[in-house]
Formats: sequence, structure tokens, C-alpha cells
Amino acid sequence: MNIKPQPNHQQYLVALKKLGPEGRLRKAIELSEFSKQLFLEGLRSRFPEKNEVEIKVLYLERITKCYNRNF
Repeated sequence: MNIKPQPNHQQYLVALKKLGPEGRLRKAIELSEFSKQLFLEGLRSRFPEKNEVEIKVLYLERITKCYNRNF
């Protein structure tokens, strides 16, 4: 099965290639931080009764479940 990238995805790949190795690394770090913040905001929204310490504990518990232990 051969799936063609969507036009926006293709444009994104071209833009990434233009960034060079350092720029791609910066972008990966930026996206990782964005994902973390989005995850935390989702937990805060889902568990409004929890304080910030409880949210961070919940975050760590959930992120540990996602970790690939095959490495």
C-alpha cells in the first residue's frame, strides 16, 4: 500500500529540510515541549480538583506507561 503525503505534509517536510540539522533538532525539542504542555493542560482540564503537585504526579505515572521499555 503506497500512501502519498498530503500537500501540507509535503510542504512541512520541505520546510524541515531547509532548517538543517540544528534547526530540526530545535524544532523537535519545541514540539516535545509543546506536547508535554498539551498533555498537562489535558490532565488539568480532566482533573480540575487536583492541585499542581498531583497533576505532575499523574503526568509522570501516565508518561511512564507510554515509555517503550524495549530500549
